[in-house]
Amino acid sequence: MTGSDAPRRQLTPLEPLVRAVESAEFLDPAAEWVGKNVRGLISGGALKDALSGTWLGHALHPMLTDVVIGAFTGASLLDLLAPDADGVASERLIALGLVAYAPTAAAGINDWADSEAVDDTVRRAGLVHAACNGVGATLYAASLSARRRGARGRGAVLGLAGMAVMSAGGYLGGHLSLSKGVGPNQTVFDPGPTDWTPAADATVLPDGRPTRVVVDDTPVLLVRDGELIFAIHDRCSHRGCSLSEGELKGSEIVCGCHGSRFDLRNGALLGGPATSAQPAFQVRVENGVVQVRRLQPA
Repeated sequence: MTGSDAPRRQLTPLEPLVRAVESAEFLDPAAEWVGKNVRGLISGGALKDALSGTWLGHALHPMLTDVVIGAFTGASLLDLLAPDADGVASERLIALGLVAYAPTAAAGINDWADSEAVDDTVRRAGLVHAACNGVGATLYAASLSARRRGARGRGAVLGLAGMAVMSAGGYLGGHLSLSKGVGPNQTVFDPGPTDWTPAADATVLPDGRPTRVVVDDTPVLLVRDGELIFAIHDRCSHRGCSLSEGELKGSEIVCGCHGSRFDLRNGALLGGPATSAQPAFQVRVENGVVQVRRLQPA
């Protein structure tokens, strides 16, 4: 079968739109400015960990979006399915969505700012995603204002417009998470070998210096401390940066990209913005060769 005869994958209805967004280079200056300032404002510490979801064990943003989308969508569905009701429930749902919007947006832009600098498509899609959600929330705020002035019909129309815009934003959010990998544990599909596998020549492994090796296609961080050798996954679970380029502090390795801290002895997460521990490896030396195998979690 020639290349021209090969079957072509059918595009989904919204895929051309996503491609257009991801190729929109004119968005770059604004996105770079926003990303730089967000990283400067939320550079580390308790706020960074809270917004990232370090305390939760996975990204915070997707969980919060359920509250915002659920509240706004519920209000609009009540307008459609119960038009004769007094409208109080719709107003309360919109108010709840607006209250939840601020922390949701903060968590989302924090996640995006850690990724946009390394991928132009994430930079552009994320900016449009945030803009859609911002416009949608503004329309719902206008809807609430109209309802409280007695213009329920106008409020319902504004709410439906907000739901349509936020649906487009939600589609881009799903694309960023599920197609571009913004948020998931970067090691989950590559945990490393389960059998003893050669990793490096023990005689050339430097003492006290992070060293990256590749073991059966898995990047592994090796650190020699005298007679001891520690090994954990080298790809940071947060955004995939190489931990071997980070800073060694005692039994910890600090990621050079965003400052996540991991215990070299067992891969435990000691500090965010990462939300998942690193896969760790047992180590032995046989005939001068360092061998590793994945340490199964307890």
